[in-house]
Amino acid sequence: MFESFTTREVEGDGARIHLRTGGKGPPLLLLHGNPLTHVMWHKVAPRLAQHYTVVATDLRGYGDSGKPPNDPEHFNYSFRAMARDQVAVMKALGFDRWFVAGHDRGGRVAHRMALDFPQHVEKVAFLDIVPTLHMLSNIPLKWAVDSYHWFFMAQPHDYPEKMIEAYGFERYINKKLNKPGVGLSAFTPEAMAEYVRCCNAENIRAVCEDYRAAVSIDLEHDRADLDRKIEMPMLVLWGEKSHVHRSYKPIEAWQACAADVRGKALPCGHYPAEQVPDETYAELRAFFG
Repeated sequence: MFESFTTREVEGDGARIHLRTGGKGPPLLLLHGNPLTHVMWHKVAPRLAQHYTVVATDLRGYGDSGKPPNDPEHFNYSFRAMARDQVAVMKALGFDRWFVAGHDRGGRVAHRMALDFPQHVEKVAFLDIVPTLHMLSNIPLKWAVDSYHWFFMAQPHDYPEKMIEAYGFERYINKKLNKPGVGLSAFTPEAMAEYVRCCNAENIRAVCEDYRAAVSIDLEHDRADLDRKIEMPMLVLWGEKSHVHRSYKPIEAWQACAADVRGKALPCGHYPAEQVPDETYAELRAFFG
């Protein structure tokens, strides 16, 4: 995976960030979701690298990136803290403006980045999410059942951590990725091995903090920005078999907080970059130009 890419460690804004970079052209930052790492882009990144300087990172708390300690306000795992990491990384690599595409948690980091650092973001793409505040303010029963982990992992330390550890890290990864009606067939053995390798007690602690932040400090940040709109062009892609498609109207949800929105459903579940890499690549390439 990631042939001809270079592996690096770069200091973020309080956390060391593990990444791979390759290609040439305008910079394109790729951000992953949970329970994944930058490896989720392995079917798409090499093709994008023919046109862009691709930077695929592990978010703080995930993969081989640093895992700061918990704090009472959960700021260390807020999307704002994660966005600051990524901005610091891109600046350290010599970039002042870039494209960014984020899936799941990475999409929420990209959302915060677009709000906090509009001077650095040229265009932004979101994969299979709607805005966090919109999502948590409009919860259908089916979404709550499918996405129970949002509320389980947000429970106080260290209840969910110990439950997941007792269940088994590899079993947890398999259960988390095996979405109803989709299955595990899209995940290559090499990618699955990486997801399992990176899932350990410290990772789960960090991920739970990520979810605790999402239902607390991240909502505070989002409410404070209710009157602000993302001004740069935005692409939204989602799976027609995903919980997002079943429960929300992504274009309408994003139009409430952005000025320039386009997008479509893809024939997949929650993981477009691994389930339909050809379509995902084509849409990103057309959008970023």
